[in-house]
Amino acid sequence: MTTLPSMNISAVERDTGLGKDTLRVWERRYGFPQPARNDNGERVYPAEQVDRLRQMKRLIDQGHRPGRLVAASDEEFAQLCSAATSGGRNETAAGEASLIARMIALVKANDVPALRQALNQAMMRMGLQRFVIDVVAPLNDAVGEAWMTGEFQVFEEHLYTEQIKSLLRQAIGNLPTGGGPRVLLTTPPDEQHVLGLLMVEALLGLDGATCISLGTQTPLVDIQRATAAHAADIVAVSLSAAFSGRQVRPLLSQLRAMLPATVELWVGGAGAQPMPAQSGIVSLPTLQAALDALESWRKSRANGD
Repeated sequence: MTTLPSMNISAVERDTGLGKDTLRVWERRYGFPQPARNDNGERVYPAEQVDRLRQMKRLIDQGHRPGRLVAASDEEFAQLCSAATSGGRNETAAGEASLIARMIALVKANDVPALRQALNQAMMRMGLQRFVIDVVAPLNDAVGEAWMTGEFQVFEEHLYTEQIKSLLRQAIGNLPTGGGPRVLLTTPPDEQHVLGLLMVEALLGLDGATCISLGTQTPLVDIQRATAAHAADIVAVSLSAAFSGRQVRPLLSQLRAMLPATVELWVGGAGAQPMPAQSGIVSLPTLQAALDALESWRKSRANGD
């Protein structure tokens, strides 16, 4: 059997239609693709990764977002590709992609009133859960990629972030008082990104959980103390792609050891996605995974586990 040769990044760009900057951003943000290095230290991509990138480009053109495609299982990815090959098109996804492109343009135009109106209208029309999962999450990806490739200035990324933070906090404030479980949300020291926390708080609060947010950069000993003070059932920690990958495993191991065994430790965000499985830690690679974990917690308590 003949093994297909690997391609350098320029060849992958020509073959797939994905720019070099996009490939590098995905590598850092999602852990895919995973090129090897040749003798000159240059990236080289195996044929199977190039083929998947080619298929991803077709799906992205139909409105799917890269983060979801990377997280999809082989079976889910094959189903998406089959639908695309047979001519199926997700009109809802295409409409959301158009909405996201419009919001990106509004940020670039520094049109804050129009951006705020577009975000509010989308949330009112779609409902909070769909808005967070299908608009805010891909918008975060798009804005992050635009900033990393130099398309966005730092102030434009900050402008976008502040609008989303304001909108989500307002939505969270309007939610009814929750029930169980009691979820403590925070980030560890050196992690100052708050959007992931707000998105999860909105989804869990909407689903009836009681959320106690400590904000960002909470020392581990204070997370421990707050867990006891609030009788938390779950501690949920968010790690962005900017968080040092070398710190993830030792930090989470230390925090896990500081919490009671009866308290679950959840960790989500782009910075946690490459994390290997650790005993006693629930990994949340997607926002939907947070809702699934909430349902699992409730079922286990209903069964007396």
